[in-house]
Amino acid sequence: MEAVLEKVEQYWSKRSDGYCEVNLQELYSFKREAWTDLINEYAPKVSGRKLKVLDIGTGPGFFAIIMANCGYEVTAVDYTDAMLQKAKKNAGIYKNSITFKRMDAHDLEFEDNTFDLIVTRNLTWNLQKPSEAYREWHRVLAKGGRLLNFDANWYLHLHDSQKRKEYERDRENTLEKGFEDHYTCTDIDAMEDIARTLPLSKICRPEWDAKELLSIGFKKVMVEMEIRNRVWDEVEKVNYGSTPMFMIAGEK
Repeated sequence: MEAVLEKVEQYWSKRSDGYCEVNLQELYSFKREAWTDLINEYAPKVSGRKLKVLDIGTGPGFFAIIMANCGYEVTAVDYTDAMLQKAKKNAGIYKNSITFKRMDAHDLEFEDNTFDLIVTRNLTWNLQKPSEAYREWHRVLAKGGRLLNFDANWYLHLHDSQKRKEYERDRENTLEKGFEDHYTCTDIDAMEDIARTLPLSKICRPEWDAKELLSIGFKKVMVEMEIRNRVWDEVEKVNYGSTPMFMIAGEK
């Protein structure tokens, strides 16, 4: 597990500058409000205190920043130090409202029942032991708390011939429209090599996630399959036409 984790960290360290630019663009676009509204629709309600939020795999800090802007008490963790440094810088006026920590998503250094809300995006598919991580996230959630996980079947095309055809069609459509290709503009070979070793690359989701959350002990699971219609721009919709973003939400 350690070797894969280090490879993932090295990859995202190299991607930190470019990924940071993407997050900053999101902060100054319609996406800031769109994501805030979406998360708050599903966030649990508390009275007499601030909502306690944990952002797992914060990257350059987009979710942490928009949640701090809501007045919540936010903790943000990431395994990649380069990403955390970007997040701290990007937080700006919100930095005093966010606690940043370097941490492994499989092994969180928090007490049981600590957070009201956990948010995470494009992280789970990176994990070598996602079931273990889900159990850990359930542990640190307070009773009645909610997990909101946003992800997609990013590399299912490496294992599924039909998905591969759809993926290649996305590349053609992206080229035809003159958009930047979000796959080929990165170190695609390095990421595909890593993705082939990760369990969720070959599993059709979020069906797997829903079953896993219920088996772990979440008392309620909610799924939304068309998150992209609310939070993606046209470039993303064309780039990822065959890999729509979903939300899998669990209530403890």
